[in-house]
Amino acid sequence: MMKVFVALGSIMAFLGVGVGAFGAHTLKGVLGDQADVYETGVHYHLIHAVGIVLIGILVEKFPGALMNWAGWLLFIGILLFSGSLYVLSVTKVSVLGAITPIGGVAFLAGWLLVVIAVMKA
Repeated sequence: MMKVFVALGSIMAFLGVGVGAFGAHTLKGVLGDQADVYETGVHYHLIHAVGIVLIGILVEKFPGALMNWAGWLLFIGILLFSGSLYVLSVTKVSVLGAITPIGGVAFLAGWLLVVIAVMKA
């Protein structure tokens, strides 16, 4: 799983930089008052991409299902939290805001699983 999470986290970081640049340059006029929402999505996207890479490194020292689930939960969090903020900020469809907290819970659960995996070792 080490290679999977390091690669997945690196891909997510690559996409986070791309999405951030796209928002800053191409979507600047489109986002208007939603620019902060978009930037929040990028911020959490990049932080958790690095977290996935970190889990890829930690999974070698702390192998097991908890660390694996932690990595997948951070990935799911990026998709749901950041993804919903990206779509919300561009489309202004406010109902998408209901998805964002689910991604936030995935982030929290992922980090909690890292703590548990390390403490159980």
